[in-house]
Amino acid sequence: MIVSASRRTDIPRFYSTWFMNRIRAGYCTYPNPFNRNQVVQVSLKPEDVDVIVFWTKNPRPLMQHLQELDERGYRYYFQFTVNGYPRQIEPRVPTLEECIDTFRELARRVSPQRVIWRYDPIIWAAAFDEGYHFNMFARISAALRGYTERAVISLVDDYRGAWKRMSTIEGLRPCTPESPGVASLLRRMSDCARAAGMEIVSCAEPYDLQDFGIRPGKCIDEELIQRVFGIRVSADKDTGQRQACGCILSRDIGVYGTCRHGCVYCYAAGLPGLKLEHHDPDSPSLVGRYEANPSALPVQDSPSGAPEIAPVQHQLPLLLDEPASRSCENVNRYLDEGRCELK
Repeated sequence: MIVSASRRTDIPRFYSTWFMNRIRAGYCTYPNPFNRNQVVQVSLKPEDVDVIVFWTKNPRPLMQHLQELDERGYRYYFQFTVNGYPRQIEPRVPTLEECIDTFRELARRVSPQRVIWRYDPIIWAAAFDEGYHFNMFARISAALRGYTERAVISLVDDYRGAWKRMSTIEGLRPCTPESPGVASLLRRMSDCARAAGMEIVSCAEPYDLQDFGIRPGKCIDEELIQRVFGIRVSADKDTGQRQACGCILSRDIGVYGTCRHGCVYCYAAGLPGLKLEHHDPDSPSLVGRYEANPSALPVQDSPSGAPEIAPVQHQLPLLLDEPASRSCENVNRYLDEGRCELK
């Protein structure tokens, strides 16, 4: 099993204490969003976890725990976003200089293979045009030369209503390969990445960017895992993600709406009507306190990819007006497609 920590929030930055508490306990839980009376228990025992994939804009709070993760026998790598956007776009992300320093320190600690740079997403607007993005990408790629082997890019889109949250950006316009200046930017970025010793791939792009030297990527990638860690994992696609996403199956332990970076483009930050429960670093779940039946087995991936669901010990509120029979993995897809929203 691969653990994603997490597409839904920045666990390394905001919840590293909770995460390490769950590592020591050997499991975590999360409720079925369609029925909070059902709880998924995920084993975090080293023998049950193939790899942990961390997603972050600031891993520094977790870095003090990496030695413990190593000593416990965990394999892991990082998806580390460094964009350099101003506070208008990324209000609570560290400065570009701080991000680069942290990236380099992390890469020295775990190796460049295990820290992947994300320049994501590319916002297309009056102040963020071809010249802006190429200069920023060139600056960051030069600073990270020798500290990573892969750059990941994506073009901003209206995923989960992100366009509405970005409406205050002056001159915001669609960003596709057909948009004026975008094709030129992609070619220049591709050349720039290779000059810095990096391959460049796209993330969940519906467009074919291979003419620009940018192949479709997988953020959770079985080939990278085999190359870096020497283990084989299933290449089955994660059907809970967007159609254009190439990632393989994983178990995400995060919760939408809990990231505090405040990035205006973030798809995980603006679910309508979301009411979050209290975060307790000692709870088995990231928010609230969801305990699975102690006799329940740790979650295992079935052939269909659906999790086993254990009955909850403490009844908690229902947050979605959908049948309880839906699987947890379908929730992600329905939210992605706009077929339901949190109440």
